[in-house]
Amino acid sequence: MPKVFEFVITTNRDAHQRLDIYLSKKNLDLSRSQIQKLVSSGEIKANNTIVKPSYRTRVGDRIEVTIPLVIPLKIEPEKIPLDILYEDRDLIVINKPRGMVVHPGAGVSSGTLVNALLYHCKDLSGIGGVLRPGIVHRLDKDTSGVLVVAKNDFTHLTLSRQFKERSVNKRYIALVKGKILKEEGRIEAPIGRHPVKRKKMAAGVKRARGAITSYKVLERFKDLTLVEATPETGRTHQIRVHLSHIGHPIVGDLKYGKRLRTANSELRTVSADLKGQLLHAQTLGFVHPRTKEYMEFNAPLPEDMERVIRLLRK
Repeated sequence: MPKVFEFVITTNRDAHQRLDIYLSKKNLDLSRSQIQKLVSSGEIKANNTIVKPSYRTRVGDRIEVTIPLVIPLKIEPEKIPLDILYEDRDLIVINKPRGMVVHPGAGVSSGTLVNALLYHCKDLSGIGGVLRPGIVHRLDKDTSGVLVVAKNDFTHLTLSRQFKERSVNKRYIALVKGKILKEEGRIEAPIGRHPVKRKKMAAGVKRARGAITSYKVLERFKDLTLVEATPETGRTHQIRVHLSHIGHPIVGDLKYGKRLRTANSELRTVSADLKGQLLHAQTLGFVHPRTKEYMEFNAPLPEDMERVIRLLRK
């Protein structure tokens, strides 16, 4: 059965407020964005009338909140091959391929890393919830490379603390457009949700959070540069946004850049077939939660990225 709550505005103290703000102060265990969605879907009414989240409360208003019954999603194990770099009773380290979503969500319920892990592992940490069991950190769908997964809550909490404290060693390889003049540099630009294109992130926008990425040039080509990027913070799409912000978007990243234009017909053909940005999480280092030993893992570049680099070296 859905849960139903009723509130009556009896004092001026509760009047003249946005409806979503007023309800966010009540003990509903709902975020403001969740409340807004319920209002928009007609699950929250004022005086038995559908209103907007911006509705201003008035003395005498009767607010009715209906919280629909949540049916938990059942994630099915799937026999999907995994490139396992390391595994023990506490954790598993994977080389995630480009194109694989880490966990279900946003209309994706199968073919994810979680589906594969549920088939491979007898148990995973439950801290991530039903959709994200064992998932301590993520990589974008089209970013390949090293990713660690926790098999129990002790490991999950310990690894999460290391990521939060920024003591994890993360190094990425990216092929970017243009010639980066400096041999190395540091990008400090806050990142937040794009004000218009809500599925994108952007640097220097309102309500942005501090973000820092260091980089150094590994190899230079005619119109492209191979770089190593080290994120010192962990914002969504951070490396992609920062490199685009300084005028060097990652090759293949159509969200934060444009399709590669080149006079090299062979390279043009290869780049047209790219399924995502040429960004690879090459190195991940952390202290093992149980043994307290520092461990570092490296994943080789994916074949399509190697192929592009070989063509550039010709």
